[in-house]
Amino acid sequence: MRPQIQNFFDPSTCTVSYLVFDHVGGHAAIIDPVLDYDHKSGRSKTISADKLLHALTEQQLTLSWILETHAHADHISAAHYLQQAAGGKIAIGAHINQVQTVFKQIFHLEPAFAVDGSQFDHLFQEDEIFNIGELTAKALFVPGHTPADMAYQIDDAIFVGDTMFMPDVGTARCDFPGGDAQMLFASIKKLLSYPDETRLFMCHDYPPNGREVSFETTVFQQKKNNIHVHDGISEADFIAMRKARDATLDMPLLILPAVQINIRAGNLPPAEANGISYLKIPFNSI
Repeated sequence: MRPQIQNFFDPSTCTVSYLVFDHVGGHAAIIDPVLDYDHKSGRSKTISADKLLHALTEQQLTLSWILETHAHADHISAAHYLQQAAGGKIAIGAHINQVQTVFKQIFHLEPAFAVDGSQFDHLFQEDEIFNIGELTAKALFVPGHTPADMAYQIDDAIFVGDTMFMPDVGTARCDFPGGDAQMLFASIKKLLSYPDETRLFMCHDYPPNGREVSFETTVFQQKKNNIHVHDGISEADFIAMRKARDATLDMPLLILPAVQINIRAGNLPPAEANGISYLKIPFNSI
């Protein structure tokens, strides 16, 4: 069964969230939802997430899943907010425990913070099959950007997370803790082994040369035109390019608040005695 897909682009973080469902009145999954966050004031809003909730209501959908492709460093997840409003299971790849272990140390999180992924309702294993109503989906393990990245295949569509961008933008960085360019190359080749007509849905777009925002392409288009991994690019060339490019990149604007919340499935750290939750900034550490 071919999925119905709606996209929601957040220009502040260049993130695309997706609403995927079987039919009107049926069941849905939301992929990579965004919680609006003002880093200057430390305040959040739910404008982006409320658009997703409105779409659920408008089409009379039951939310079955809130799917994270990985613990994002460029936006804060709205998973917890959406679950409180509409239900559904929050899910991520089983290797999230590796990411949690690293960042528990970096942020010196509270001793009770578990590094077993238990903050999430479900942890996907490689190639695990699951259902979104009448849709059959498959969780694909695609590490490299982080050790825990997943992509989600639903019929002829694959939601690739941060493995790839549009062909004229290239591929994701690999210099975060646990990132690995060789693993990313293998993951991309895995995705590009699907039939040429397979639709690929990006998690971000950073349009060059003034083109309009775009986030859907195909395996064929990526193999032919991706500036980093088109056919003919060797693993060695890709690794060398990725390492050289990553060395020039600044850290994402929201990496410090985002990771602390996203490894908790969108929950804030425990409130302190005054009832307020605090995020940490490790000084001269990252």
